[in-house]
Amino acid sequence: ENREDMLSSKSNRLTEALEEANRLFSGVSCAREAALDAQFLVLASNLGKEKANELRSEMTAFDSLAFAEDLVTFMGINRLEVEGNDSDSEGISGGYLPSNAWHKLGEETEKYFRRAPSFHYMLGSFKSDPPVPRQRIERQKKTTGGEEKRAMPAQLKKMEESHQEATEKEVERILGLLQTHFKNDPDTPISFFDLVIDPNSFARTVENIFHVSFIIRDGFARLKLDDDKLPIIEPSKDSEGGEGDHGAGARNQVVISLNHQEWK
Repeated sequence: ENREDMLSSKSNRLTEALEEANRLFSGVSCAREAALDAQFLVLASNLGKEKANELRSEMTAFDSLAFAEDLVTFMGINRLEVEGNDSDSEGISGGYLPSNAWHKLGEETEKYFRRAPSFHYMLGSFKSDPPVPRQRIERQKKTTGGEEKRAMPAQLKKMEESHQEATEKEVERILGLLQTHFKNDPDTPISFFDLVIDPNSFARTVENIFHVSFIIRDGFARLKLDDDKLPIIEPSKDSEGGEGDHGAGARNQVVISLNHQEWK
C-alpha cells in the first residue's frame, strides 16, 4: 500500500519496516508466523532492489559552472568584493582578474604537467647479467644404438635361417609329390602349369614356380615340351639327378613371364 512512499529517496520507511520486522521476529513461535516473515523479506528485498536502481549516478557529473567559480576564486578574485567595490579597479587586469591570476594558475598546473616521461629499455637494462650457461645433457643414444646394431645381425640371421628352412621343406614336399605321381603312373606326364598354378591365389602360384625352380636347378626334375609346345615336368632318374649332372641342357635358365590376366 505504501510502495511509492517507500521507493522515495527521501523516505526511510523501508528501513523502519525492516527494524520492526526484526523486533517482531524475536517472538515468532509458529510456522505461519515464520512464513509471513519470509514473505515480508522477499517483498522488502524487491523494494530495496527497485530503490537501488532508481539512484542517480549523475551526482558526480562534471559541473562546468561550479568549476569556473572555484577556478576564479583560486586565482584570487571574490565576486562579492568586486561587485561591492566597482570603483576600485587597482591591481585588476581587464576589469575582473588580478594581474598575476594566470601566473598563479600556471604555477599550480605546472606541478601536474612537468614530469619526465618514464623510460623503458627495448632490450632490457644495459647492466644485465650474463646468461647462465646451460648444462649439456649427454644423450645415451650412442650406447642404445650400439646395442641395437649388435642385436640386429643375430635377429636377421635367425629370420633368414627360418625362411630358408621353410623354403627347403616346401621344395622337398613338391618333389615328393612329383615322384609319388610318377611312381603310380610313369607314362602320364604332368603339365608344368597344372602343377604350379593355384586357381585361387596368384601369389601362391608365383611361390610354386619359385619352389619348382630349385628342383629344376638341382637336377631332380626336368622340363620338356609336349606335342602342343607346352611345358611338361617329370622327375629325373637317379643316375641323371643330383649335383653330378653336368649335361648341356640341365643347367639352362629360363625366365617365365606370368601376369595376373594370364594367370586367370
